[in-house]
Amino acid sequence: MHKGLLGLARGSRAVRGHLYACVAAAVAAGLLVLVQAELLAGVLSGRFTAAVLVPFALVVAARGGLVWVQGLAAARTAAAVKTTLRRRLLSQGGPGERSGAFVTLVGRGLDALDPYLTGYLPAVAVAGVVPIAVLIRLFAADLTTALTVLLTLPLIPVFGALVGWSTRAVTERQWRALTYLGGHFLDVVRGLPTLRAFGRARHQAGVIRQVADAHRAATMRTLRVAFLSSLVLELVASLSLALVAVPVGLRLLSGSLDLTTALLVLLLAPEAYLPLRVMGTRFHAAMEGVAAADQAFALLDAGAPDSGGPMHPPPGVPEIRLEHVTVRYPGRDDAALDDVSLVIAPGERVALVGESGAGKSTLLLLLLGLVTPESGRVLVGGVDLTTADLPAWRRRLAFVPQRPHLFEGTIADNILLGADLPGLLHTATAAAYADEFVQALPAGYDTPLGERGANLSAGQRQRVALARAFCRPSAEVLLLDEPTARLDGRSEAAVIEATRALAEGRTAIVVAHRPAMVALADRVIRLANGKITPTPVGAPS
Repeated sequence: MHKGLLGLARGSRAVRGHLYACVAAAVAAGLLVLVQAELLAGVLSGRFTAAVLVPFALVVAARGGLVWVQGLAAARTAAAVKTTLRRRLLSQGGPGERSGAFVTLVGRGLDALDPYLTGYLPAVAVAGVVPIAVLIRLFAADLTTALTVLLTLPLIPVFGALVGWSTRAVTERQWRALTYLGGHFLDVVRGLPTLRAFGRARHQAGVIRQVADAHRAATMRTLRVAFLSSLVLELVASLSLALVAVPVGLRLLSGSLDLTTALLVLLLAPEAYLPLRVMGTRFHAAMEGVAAADQAFALLDAGAPDSGGPMHPPPGVPEIRLEHVTVRYPGRDDAALDDVSLVIAPGERVALVGESGAGKSTLLLLLLGLVTPESGRVLVGGVDLTTADLPAWRRRLAFVPQRPHLFEGTIADNILLGADLPGLLHTATAAAYADEFVQALPAGYDTPLGERGANLSAGQRQRVALARAFCRPSAEVLLLDEPTARLDGRSEAAVIEATRALAEGRTAIVVAHRPAMVALADRVIRLANGKITPTPVGAPS
């Protein structure tokens, strides 16, 4: 049984009451089987009169009522436990609180606890009490049958455990596949504007298709093992019952066993095996919930008060350090970045150069926290980005992509992006060398733009994006992804001058191809096939 879930249930008075009521009702219903078997065997053998059918019917009705009470208490137990877990996870927060994997865990994952709390826990309680009670009654009724049941009864948990080890492994793989699928899908939806800006939306559709196929295959493996487990348990139970029924029939024919005892034995023997079979079946149904509970309690333990929660890089322009970082995108064998180590000093201006696909944009996405390394660490001011408060870190960044996305709205709206900084609007636009063309427009800053800024030239869109960056006075790190690509000479010169001013007092990392943009850098880093290569002699440095 899951220690974390049991501890959570026992720690809450309301949950504890529902749990105890559920277990007590299940055990009481199981024990009434003995009374039911005694009455039925007596009526069928002629030992009792037909009037005994009235108390027999009452026993059956009582069992039905207890089953109803068990179901009601189990449902309330499950609801209370899931509510408590969700409240703790959401109130604790942490670096992954908004990730798709976290949402999948809090939603679909915790819902999978229902089979464990409503089915497996009561079945464990019944399996721990009813078979022992049945065995005691069988020893009193017929020693031979009791010994047969005693010897064959352990076979069910033994074979169930053997298959259960395999079931746990494949169920954990299925849960990881589901977590990755749900998390990746939600993160893709949230980042759709960025993916569209980088032209990666179609590629991600293919990635989601591959992840969904992996989850389907994992689910089919889990179902295959679960069906095999049910077959094994049913086969073992059937053979054990045959070992009881055949000798009882032969002894009844020979006259060495009376009819009442034979009927009682035949009615009680299946009830000794049934709780263990039910427990095994419900164990497999509950394994996904157990995997989700393991992940939930691991998050709670990791975010305990002594762990400090999400980390914050120290104030000021930070040092950026990459330590043996490898990034590999789903569905691709080649690494986008392969064992990259790099140190960028506070306030340093670095130009990233290299052929298309060398890993330059991936390095920027790493610093944005949009990509997680397969191995290695990205340290900002000594804090690993995987443990950092990413929303707080991104507020310290200014990012100008290669193809900035402009939204339907006015030019002022596109520059401010909802920020309440009207005093910076004209200053930022002038610093980005965009005020001249903006003021020449019919409505100036109130000029409406179409989606993606279709009524602006490429150079104008790029200068609007730079003005956005100037509207982030708290930004300490500037990330630029080929800001002068596809610009004419005049637009390029304006963007370069704006970039020079924007980089003052900040760390600047610029993906560049044009010599004029490279010349702004204090240092040039050349990437090829995901690796840092020496800068050729005579190249800018």
